[in-house]
Amino acid sequence: MSDSSTLPPARLRPEAELARDALSAPVLARAARLARWAGPDTRIDAGGGLVEEQLPAAAEQLGLNGDDAAAYASEAWRIAVDTGLVEITDEEAGTVTAGEDLALLTGGSPQDVLGVWLTALEAVLADASVPDLDDLVDAMAEGGEVDLSSLDWDPDAESEFLDGVLGNLYLLTVGEDGPGDAPVPLPALAASVIVPSDMGEPSNEVLEQVSDAMMRLDDQFRLLEPVGLVEYQPVDEALMADADEEPAAPVDEADVTRYGMVRLTPLGLYGLRARLLDAGFEAPAVGDLADKGADALLDGTAPFPPAAAHAETELWLAGRSPLDAARELLAAARGSDPGAPLRRLRCQQALSLVGGEAEPALREVLDDAELGGLARVWLTEHGARDVPAPPQEMVFWLTIDTVAAQLAAEGNSEELRALVEGLARQHSGFFDTVWRVEHPATPDVLEAMGRLHPDKKVAKEARKAAFKARSQQGG
Repeated sequence: MSDSSTLPPARLRPEAELARDALSAPVLARAARLARWAGPDTRIDAGGGLVEEQLPAAAEQLGLNGDDAAAYASEAWRIAVDTGLVEITDEEAGTVTAGEDLALLTGGSPQDVLGVWLTALEAVLADASVPDLDDLVDAMAEGGEVDLSSLDWDPDAESEFLDGVLGNLYLLTVGEDGPGDAPVPLPALAASVIVPSDMGEPSNEVLEQVSDAMMRLDDQFRLLEPVGLVEYQPVDEALMADADEEPAAPVDEADVTRYGMVRLTPLGLYGLRARLLDAGFEAPAVGDLADKGADALLDGTAPFPPAAAHAETELWLAGRSPLDAARELLAAARGSDPGAPLRRLRCQQALSLVGGEAEPALREVLDDAELGGLARVWLTEHGARDVPAPPQEMVFWLTIDTVAAQLAAEGNSEELRALVEGLARQHSGFFDTVWRVEHPATPDVLEAMGRLHPDKKVAKEARKAAFKARSQQGG
């Protein structure tokens, strides 16, 4: 995923709702509870962690019991320190006090709460990239330091791997071709970062790498669920049992959910988008353009998938009267630059959502060479009377503009191929006339028609017409 590309827009929940989710996430809730519990008698060690003798009281405060209670309490305390909910007042004495950010959780804005949560998320993500504690203990040298070479662990590579997985999960969530809110099978997510896109049948070596990645991700998603990033169904323990062990119960080999299922939560979607933005990615959200001008709307939604563009446009229109919106859209759709055809297509799609009150704006541009064609289409579709027939040159100009917009939006799609075939079939002598159209995209459109049309004779006519058009324009 390149940081220069624009990602599909995310549909985020209101910040107040996301802030409530953040406050209820176990990681942040426990950290806040310990921050309020801490007092003058609380003592920390040299690393900022709670001294061992205070861990049982901290665990009791959190309602934890069992063998892992102290470990969970220690983790909650560290998150409290990392997020600023607790501040160290004297390192030598090991004393602490409530941090300034603790008050933000009850008296701050939703953005304040989400800011604290994002800090907690970064801390948990850092933990998720660290090897298992047992592996660390085994890798201890005699001097008490960790021998990283014996771990076969590269911190940067591990962090990059997890970021890649989470990036793909984000794309699957926001993309219109992905599962959306549905959970993603862990094997598919692991394969998305391991198996090359141009590989046919994965080799046994690659499949083994995918299996190893699944096990790493199983551990990591177990850590990431309590911070509210994901909902996770872990890998079935029976799959990790020794081959000579009998399963506790019959298993369904075809049940893909046994291999782990993960879903990005609404809070997780917010968090990953914030991280992508910090990393320099273009990661829009639906609603970003609602208070911008029509030029920003048409240019901004140009790379959006259809459903996202529709949702963004509806929000933009909601803040304007139909007549004012139509006039603003039409003014922004003008132009002869390479992006203009797609702007006019987005303008036409936006105008389809506007009611009959916009009719005066469309009549005002009937004689406009760039807008007169789409104005006639809109008026006719809305049942307007006395719509003048378009001159032939306007019809052909609109045809070129429409194909150019489809090329920009979809490339060489099957829908465009069908449109090209229909145009050549319906208009006798089409190529003898269309090359003369004074539209900047005429040569490129005719070349595309020659490339897309399945009939060799027709394709040849299109290429000849493209040559004439380019010569006419001095190209």
